[in-house]
Amino acid sequence: MQRFAYVLLVIFVLTSCGRVGGSPPPTGDASPPSNNALTTDAVSRAITAELWSDNWTALYVDETLIKEDSVSFTTERSFNSEVFSFDATYPLHFNVILKDYIQNDTGLEYIGTDRQQIGDGGFIAQFSDTATGKRIAVTDSSWKCIPIHIAPLDPACAAEANPVAGQGACTNTILPEPANWKNPTFDDSAWPVATVYDAQAVDPKEGYDNISWDPRAQFIWGPDLKTNNTILCRVTIQAP
Repeated sequence: MQRFAYVLLVIFVLTSCGRVGGSPPPTGDASPPSNNALTTDAVSRAITAELWSDNWTALYVDETLIKEDSVSFTTERSFNSEVFSFDATYPLHFNVILKDYIQNDTGLEYIGTDRQQIGDGGFIAQFSDTATGKRIAVTDSSWKCIPIHIAPLDPACAAEANPVAGQGACTNTILPEPANWKNPTFDDSAWPVATVYDAQAVDPKEGYDNISWDPRAQFIWGPDLKTNNTILCRVTIQAP
């Protein structure tokens, strides 16, 4: 009986000192574990976007489609502006697909008529904090833009009586969208910066005057307003 009582006493002492069933309890200098590494101060904000394009735009935040142009891409003279709001969290990763209307891969429009020609494009946008009205971003040379549909490679295509895509003066360059290009981690360091144009070069029409434009907002596109028919553009906006 005495031996049994002694064993119970030893177990009690070892357990009290933290030597049975785990490590010793923390000393008075130890701090409790922090959850700061698991938290974020990111707050969703309401953002107002104002866009104008010739002819068609699709805006994404990361890989989520926010707004696609409400006027069909195939509508003749589909110039229009879009004003809308959405919720997003900083940093904002804007990805935009821009398209100028073309009838086919020749890059021409009004084929077979006396108006057969190479069209031209243009895009301008501004973004504001909906609650405060503070401007947080505009289109300018800080955007990265790469053309993936270029046609025709020879302007003489516009004078062809029977233009055929990929033949003669109507050759083209057509590339797929880069894999994962809308992902925030995508490396766009090799992409050129957007080419900036003035209003005279773009000659904006219907819808443009419906918006009061920030003087800092600039028209952007690829390096050629006429032959760059599909453009991908990206920009990251940090919290103000």
